[in-house]
Amino acid sequence: MPTDLPYEEENEEIDPWALPELQPSGPSWKELSNKDRIKKVVMSLVKACLLLGFLYLFICSLDVLSSAFQLVGSKLTGDIFSDNEVLANPIAGLVIGVLVTVLVQSSSTSSSIIVSMVSSGILNVRASIPIIMGVNVGTSVTSTLVSLAQSGDRNEFRRAFGGSAVHGMFNWMTVIILLPIELGTGYLFYLSEAIIKSFNIHAGGEAPDILKVITRPFTDLIIKLDSSVIAGNAIGDPEYANKSLIKRWCVTTQKNVTEYYPVTNLTDCSTATCITNATGTFVEYTTTIKENIERCTHIFSHVNLPDIAVGFILLTAALLVLCTCLILIVKILNSVLKGQIAQVIKKIINADFPFPFSWLTGYLAILIGAIMTFVVQSSSVFTAAIVPLMGVGVISMKRAYPLFLGSNIGTTTTAVLAALASPAESLSESVQVAFIHLFFNLTGIVMWYVVPYFRIPIHIAKKFGDITAKYRWFAVMYLLMTFLIIPLAIFGLSMAGWIVLAAVGGPILVVIIAVLIITVFQKRLPKCLPSFLRNWDFLPLWLHSLAPWDSLFFLMCGCCCKKCSQHREEKEKSKEPFPVIDSTSSVETHCYDNPDFVQSQDL
Repeated sequence: MPTDLPYEEENEEIDPWALPELQPSGPSWKELSNKDRIKKVVMSLVKACLLLGFLYLFICSLDVLSSAFQLVGSKLTGDIFSDNEVLANPIAGLVIGVLVTVLVQSSSTSSSIIVSMVSSGILNVRASIPIIMGVNVGTSVTSTLVSLAQSGDRNEFRRAFGGSAVHGMFNWMTVIILLPIELGTGYLFYLSEAIIKSFNIHAGGEAPDILKVITRPFTDLIIKLDSSVIAGNAIGDPEYANKSLIKRWCVTTQKNVTEYYPVTNLTDCSTATCITNATGTFVEYTTTIKENIERCTHIFSHVNLPDIAVGFILLTAALLVLCTCLILIVKILNSVLKGQIAQVIKKIINADFPFPFSWLTGYLAILIGAIMTFVVQSSSVFTAAIVPLMGVGVISMKRAYPLFLGSNIGTTTTAVLAALASPAESLSESVQVAFIHLFFNLTGIVMWYVVPYFRIPIHIAKKFGDITAKYRWFAVMYLLMTFLIIPLAIFGLSMAGWIVLAAVGGPILVVIIAVLIITVFQKRLPKCLPSFLRNWDFLPLWLHSLAPWDSLFFLMCGCCCKKCSQHREEKEKSKEPFPVIDSTSSVETHCYDNPDFVQSQDL
C-alpha cells in the first residue's frame, strides 16, 4: 500500500477535495463604464457560443470514437461472442464483457449484442449474467480517458480523476460482491424471472434518439456503420462473415432475378418450373438480390480501405478532437465560472434539501442522472461531461457520485428497449436479461449508497485522486491495469481451468485481503497490532511507496522527461525530485497553494 499520501488527519486545515473558491476577476459590474459593459456582455455571449460549439464537437467526437473502436475491434468482438465454450465460463464471461465494452466504447452496443444472442437462442440467460456485469464495468473507461485531459493542473486532475475512479470503483466492487452471490444462489436470475412472470410484457419500439438527432447530421458525414454486422457475427450468421462494418450504400432495393439451367433428369422437372424449347429443357430459378442504388455521403463511402485501417484513422482523429475540445472547454469554464453568478451555480448544484429532508438530495441526483442518461441514450456522454465539471470545481465528489449511479440506471433502458424489439417467442428471456442489468445496478446502489457509512467507493476514489495528483503516471497505469492487464490475466487463468485459477488467484486474493485488513487496523486500531505491523516500514520501500517507481519512471522516459524533471526542479524548494520520507521522523504535505511542488517538514 502506498504511504506517500498527504496526512489529512495531521493537517486538518488543508482539504484538497474542498471545492475552490471561484473568485471574481477584474472590476465589478458597477465599476465598469458603458463601453466596458457592452464589451463584457459580447465576450460572455462569444464564450457561451464557443462553449456550446466545443461541447457539440466533444459529443460528436465521442460518437466517432465509438465507431472507430467498433471498426478496430468488430471482427474480434464477433469472434469472442461466437465462442460458446468461453462464454460458458462465468469468469471468462465477466472479462469478455469488460474487454468488449472497452473495444466498442459503448455499453449500449454490448448490451444490445447480448440481448440479440439471448433472443436468438445462442446464449442462455444464466450465461449472460457475468457478461452483463462486465459490460457495466467497461462503461467507466470513457470517463477515465476524459480525465487525463486535465492532468496539467494537479488539483484539477485530482478531482477529475477521482470522479472517474469513483464510477469504476462502484462497478468493480459491486461485481466482486454480486458475482459469487449469483454463482452460488442465482439471486439476479430468480429475481428477474419472478418479475417477468408477474407482468404481461408486450413488444415495443426503439428508444427515442434525442441527442443523436442533433449529432447524427454531422457524424454521418464522417462515418456511417451497419450496426447489424457485429450482432450478425456474434450469432454466427454466415451472411455477415466477411461483410464490412462500414455502410457504403445508403439506398438499396430488392430485385428478383430469373435464371435458367439445363435439366439432366426430366423426372425432377414439372411444368411449373421447366421450360422446353428447341435447344432443350431448362429449369427456372428465381432469386432475390440486393441492388445498390445510391452511395452514402460520408467521407469513407468511396474508400476501399479495410475496416481496421479506417478505424485507426478515425481513432487518431477522434482522440485529437476530443482532447482539444476538452482542454478548450475547461479553459472556457475556468474563465466563465468566476464571480457571484458562478458561486450561485455551484451552491445550487451542491446544495442539500433543508433538514430533515437532506438525505433525499442524493436520491434526486440519482433520478436526474438516470433521466439525463435516458435522454442522451449514452452513459459515456453523460459521465464524460460530469468529469470536467468536477475538475474545475463546479461539482463535488459528494454530488457526482449519485449522478454516476443514476447514469448506470439510465443506461439500462437501452437494453430494455432492445429486448422489447425481440421476437415474441424469445421476448421474456430477452427482457429478463435487460432486467438483470437493471437489478444489478439497483443492488449496487443499495450496498454502496443507501447507508452513508458504506459509501466506500468515494474514499477509495479520493485515495486514487491523491496518488494521481502527485504521480500523474499512476492514472495511465490504473487505466491499463484495471481495464486491460488484470482482466486479461484473469481471463487466461480462468481458461486454464478452475484449479489453476484457484492455485494462482487464491494466494493473491488472500494477500490483498490481509493487506486491506491490516491497513484498516493501522488507521483505526493500531494498538491492536504488533509493533512491527503498525506501519509498512519493515517492507522494502518499493513495496509500500511509489517514490522509487516514480524515479524509475522518469529515468526510463529519456530526454523528454529529463527536461520535464529540470523544469520541475526549478519550481521545487527541495533539491531532491523524489524525496524518500521516513514516516517516523517526517510528514509529507502538499503545498496546495502551489501544487507543483512537495515539501517535507521535519517533526
